[in-house]
Amino acid sequence: MTERGFALFETPIGRCALAWEGGTVLGLQLPEASDSAALARLERRFPGLAPAEPPEAIGALIAKIVAHLSGARSDYSDAPLDLDRVGAFEAAVYRAALAIPWGETRTYGALAARLGDPGAAQAVGQALGRNPWPIVVPCHRITAADGRTGGFSAAGGVATKLRLLEIEGALAPESLPLFAPPPA
Repeated sequence: MTERGFALFETPIGRCALAWEGGTVLGLQLPEASDSAALARLERRFPGLAPAEPPEAIGALIAKIVAHLSGARSDYSDAPLDLDRVGAFEAAVYRAALAIPWGETRTYGALAARLGDPGAAQAVGQALGRNPWPIVVPCHRITAADGRTGGFSAAGGVATKLRLLEIEGALAPESLPLFAPPPA
């Protein structure tokens, strides 16, 4: 166990990686095409970090991510994210995304409105595109208006986003805006 480092770990969607320093999570990385591609991205994102045995709290978070990607409902509200490494707007977006329940989605516009700026949907999307903690901060749960998926900047793009939504049951017809009952 070391004070800083990263760990690659197997999940049902491929090998992910988690980087930490002290007791906080610096970033999570979704699967790449190969371990060498994953290591190259980790080096770019976190220069100087090396593979290491994670501390107990980080190991518990890894186990929770693996369980999540196996279909277990997961709550990351207590995840030790290093929000000081992002700007104030990004931190607000990530906190709002963390509040979206398992198996549900929100639009970029709805998230912007929740932040008090309904016109900031594009800025919300840009912040989510920089999300250092995909899955933990569930950027996959934010979609475009009119039932469109919107983008996804992690490896695998929109196909990965759809897979994450499928794992959570958010693609069931009754959960999609297209099939939602009309307002009363």
